Amino acid sequence: MQMDSNVSRRSFLTRATLGGATLALATVLRPTVAVANPVVGPGPYGPLEAPNLGLRLPAGFSARVVALHQQPVGDTDFRWHVFPDGGATFATDDGGWIYVSNSEAPKIGGGGAIRFAADGTIVDAYSILSGTTANCAGGLTPWGTWLSCEEFTLYGQDPGLAVLAGAIAGRVWECDPFQPGQGVVREAMGRFHHEAAAVDPVGQTVYMTEDRGDGLFYRFTPTNYPDLSTGLLEAALLEDNRLVWVTVPDPSAPTAPITDQFGPDEVTRFRGGEGMWYHQGFVYFTTKGDNRVHALECATGAYEVIYDAADFGANPPLNRVDNLLVDEVSGDIYVAEDGGENRLVLLSAEGEISTFAQLIGQDRSEVTGPAFSPDGTRLYFSSQRGPGLGNTVGGVTYEVTGPFRGARPVSAPTTTVAPDMAGPMPVPPKFWASQRRRNRVPFHRYRG
Repeated sequence: MQMDSNVSRRSFLTRATLGGATLALATVLRPTVAVANPVVGPGPYGPLEAPNLGLRLPAGFSARVVALHQQPVGDTDFRWHVFPDGGATFATDDGGWIYVSNSEAPKIGGGGAIRFAADGTIVDAYSILSGTTANCAGGLTPWGTWLSCEEFTLYGQDPGLAVLAGAIAGRVWECDPFQPGQGVVREAMGRFHHEAAAVDPVGQTVYMTEDRGDGLFYRFTPTNYPDLSTGLLEAALLEDNRLVWVTVPDPSAPTAPITDQFGPDEVTRFRGGEGMWYHQGFVYFTTKGDNRVHALECATGAYEVIYDAADFGANPPLNRVDNLLVDEVSGDIYVAEDGGENRLVLLSAEGEISTFAQLIGQDRSEVTGPAFSPDGTRLYFSSQRGPGLGNTVGGVTYEVTGPFRGARPVSAPTTTVAPDMAGPMPVPPKFWASQRRRNRVPFHRYRG
């Protein structure tokens, strides 16, 4: 059953309340503003200027390339991964920060990290995960780790592929971004076509999206938060503009997808779940199959579609929605597009929709991994299949600087890793020792 998300957006905006404030579009984004419906406008930064480095940006903003696939990062010996996808940043105790990025490559996957000094100089780069596959998006945790999500399923494929992959479907790997190492697999969080994850530190739960046409929206409640090694996995059911939760019978899904464990009316199907972000009690996420941005109030389950491309006719200002980022200070939502116009689109807290950045001359690519530096002055994202040296195609990672209105002071981090990540990390088996070209590629993305 496909989700009926025409769930009375306007009626919800007029009736729901949050602490006495009307839960309109902008009060979801920033409670001090009361705008009911998004409109196309210039946004806080104005129109885009002429392209440079394959990017168009507003006046006052500039970009630099910080990493190219298969090329050394800065002055380090570490070579950046191919097909960079989901990303996040982490503050370091010397005033600098780390940007982590997944690799969505079907044969190698994993993820890498770039460490910056306080002045933005690249001082180190290294692997934080290897030997996995199709690591698409993920999410950062409040305790300073990175959840890297594998996006694949192998049901009905050559059984040998699952042996090589180490699983029949994608898993979540928890990684330490602060040093080279290998992530820890979190089997209790389920085996499915994983996309993104977002942690609610108040409810002590993790939300996850699934990138397939009949995908589910998941909630994982750890037995002993923040230890993610055991816990309860549930799927969402939409009832009266609220999400309620149904226990997943078998998260290990040994023979068939988790989606097959439910009848047509037992859970709600979301059309190609993509990016996700937690912000001030809300989880925001996108679905590419119907080009929507959704909001969930974690404490109450109140749910709303806050952007629907269908409302804007044949040329919507945001299309093919994918990775998502919320500026922690301004409340602005940045949504990346997968192909099409290849834009990074801003849904401002005032209710305006505008283009903040656009890839030029990279028509076969997509925008991935948006993340602000901890002080809000630099924005990182990648062109997943952008051109590199020698006109090869495999990924470019950018840093954009300029007058972001979410700039803020940053205090020293107080990060702690999960309980079982302090010791040696397990090393996964070698994956894809040889590519089996005779098999159809199982790691397809849902295109709607």
